[in-house]
Amino acid sequence: MGMSVASAGRGGRRGRGRAKRAPMSEINVTPFVDVMLVLLIIFMVAAPLLTVGVPIDLPESRAKALNSDTQPITISVNDKGQVFLQETEIAIDEVVPKLEAIAKTGYEERIYIRGDKDSDYGAVMRVMGRINEAGYRNIGLVTLQEQGS
Repeated sequence: MGMSVASAGRGGRRGRGRAKRAPMSEINVTPFVDVMLVLLIIFMVAAPLLTVGVPIDLPESRAKALNSDTQPITISVNDKGQVFLQETEIAIDEVVPKLEAIAKTGYEERIYIRGDKDSDYGAVMRVMGRINEAGYRNIGLVTLQEQGS
């Protein structure tokens, strides 16, 4: 009735140490793919937010697109007649003073006017008239490309 004492090593054998493992020569791309998918989702969500934030239903036109290297100043008139400079609502009387404050190239600054297709034509023309009267001559109206013919 003897009791055997097992050693603390693997499998109870004394002479065996840990087996040496060879270095892993494969690259685990799973974390890389996970990060790329997260970034893709972030950019897909953020991309629509990078445009001007005032919701305007633009009219369609057959005019060709303008090529512009610089970011223009955008003035929007929505269907209720509210005027927005970039994304900030302003009164029509404040349009010219605010333009003078932010125009980097003075009266040569490119100004885009976005008018909702359901807005009052007179509201858009009042904004254009004030900008023109102040001396700005580089004014453009923003439209969508006409679909079909």
